[in-house]
Amino acid sequence: MVQLLQHLILSIAVFLFEASHGTAFPAYGSLGGLSERQLEEIVPNLRPRVPPPPPGPPAFTGAKLVDDAAHPWRAARKNDIRGPCPGLNTLASHGYLPRDGVASPVQIIEAVQEAFNMENFAARFTTYAAHLVDGNPITDLISIGEKTRKTGPDPPSPAIVGGISNHGTFEGDASMTRGDAFFGDNHSLNEPLFEQFKDFSNRYGDGFYNLTVAAELRHQRILQSMATNPEFSIMGLRHITVFAEAAFPLNIFVDGRTDKPQHLPLADAENFFKDMRFPRGFFRASAPVSSEGVESVFTAHPVPAGRNVGVNNFVPDNRLGGIFDFCLFYTQFINTTIRGLYPNPTGVLRRNLDINLKFMFESLGPTPPCPQVFPWGEN
Repeated sequence: MVQLLQHLILSIAVFLFEASHGTAFPAYGSLGGLSERQLEEIVPNLRPRVPPPPPGPPAFTGAKLVDDAAHPWRAARKNDIRGPCPGLNTLASHGYLPRDGVASPVQIIEAVQEAFNMENFAARFTTYAAHLVDGNPITDLISIGEKTRKTGPDPPSPAIVGGISNHGTFEGDASMTRGDAFFGDNHSLNEPLFEQFKDFSNRYGDGFYNLTVAAELRHQRILQSMATNPEFSIMGLRHITVFAEAAFPLNIFVDGRTDKPQHLPLADAENFFKDMRFPRGFFRASAPVSSEGVESVFTAHPVPAGRNVGVNNFVPDNRLGGIFDFCLFYTQFINTTIRGLYPNPTGVLRRNLDINLKFMFESLGPTPPCPQVFPWGEN
């Protein structure tokens, strides 16, 4: 499975390189999986940047209006990038992130803290985990989704620069509102799946998306992917994010003035998931939030890390760790996933990867649960 993932990433990267050969490689294009020859051609044409340290928590961490005059909603323009995360899409549409959908890790951390009141360590961990697999470590940029460019004669064949939409890295199967990559589009809102989101909220939550709905819908989507996707996988990082993403809307999309915490009204859910915007007059959470409720979602219907071997043939597989084996996940994420993408980095690429790996490790807290891993040895 690990080799298949690496081969898939490499294939995407090779296609991207060949499709864009002769034109400027995008500053946010992921370098993961490129060959040494390709890196030798691309890296000298990029503008390197030493990654700055991540910001700490803001001075004020209470509820406040974030749908404000300084951050008006604007529809995405033709060339703006949007992706599978409704939260990041919303931040770009309101200008908390660059509206074109390309940002640095520091910009993402600042945005999720300012607009969603996301807890600092959680903001840093999710950002650097995504950046290491889907970003450009030379330029310190990452895109929040996909950008399709026309190449060749009509009808055009799309050349895709993946960012966070790259399947099998940070994005994964069994999303509640996006389809599995096996079936094609894994980044746009899937209307039938969103109708299912609303149906479960009405059946189990009396018109709200709450923890009960999150647990039932999460399990339903896993079962659906098991039954239809022969390449379904929730290994390693995806075993963490597949449950975390079910709880995140209850923490970051619920108005901070509410008297019903972790209850998301469907009208507000439509604003975020469909329109990529804050509800009118939205206040962020009243205290820093992270992934509160994830354990409840998991324990309601426990599913181990694993993958399909053919349709509806799920095989538990904990080689890459998972939600309750975090140290194994961290070790394998660094030694298998990151090292697989960058087997022998040198020069500025190695320097910047080492810096970002350090930032990710420091996001584990003041007393990390695991020792730091150095995939290419300590400098």
